[in-house]
Amino acid sequence: MKKDYVIATFECDEKVLHATEKVVAKNIDIYDIYTPFPVHGLDEAMGIKRSILPYVTLLAGLTGMILAFSFQMWVFNISWPVNFGGKPFMSVPSFLPITFEFTVLLGAHTTVAAFLAINKLFPGKQPTIIDPAQTEDKFIMAIDKEKANVDDLTNLLKEQGAVQVEVQNLDLSI
Repeated sequence: MKKDYVIATFECDEKVLHATEKVVAKNIDIYDIYTPFPVHGLDEAMGIKRSILPYVTLLAGLTGMILAFSFQMWVFNISWPVNFGGKPFMSVPSFLPITFEFTVLLGAHTTVAAFLAINKLFPGKQPTIIDPAQTEDKFIMAIDKEKANVDDLTNLLKEQGAVQVEVQNLDLSI
């Protein structure tokens, strides 16, 4: 669904970071900022909370570890106990390589799946390109027009170093 957005174009990552801090200080919600590379400190300036992805990875890794160890324990102690050269049935050191590999396997695959789901990056999703230069050297800030006074916002963004500020009707929905 198309909406009107105030689109500000910046040429420098420091300027977009300072502009973000000023806009957020004025209690104006920024819809999104499109950058050609990660800008350190931008998430904090926008007030974006930390991702849950590390916790998903930890949970998936622990699940993989428990499943692998439990399965090996069940196979070698209950289902198919075979005496290998007088070694005990519950030989924990021999279980460690498989347990480690399955922990990494389940953790990695679950992390990728969770990353794609959290960011709504499904097959066939088209990228949002407001300006072709946003993939090379420009920084684009999008602010919902209905949530801000356009004239005051334009002046503020120009003061902070915006090269261009305009209102565009775009479909930025995820």
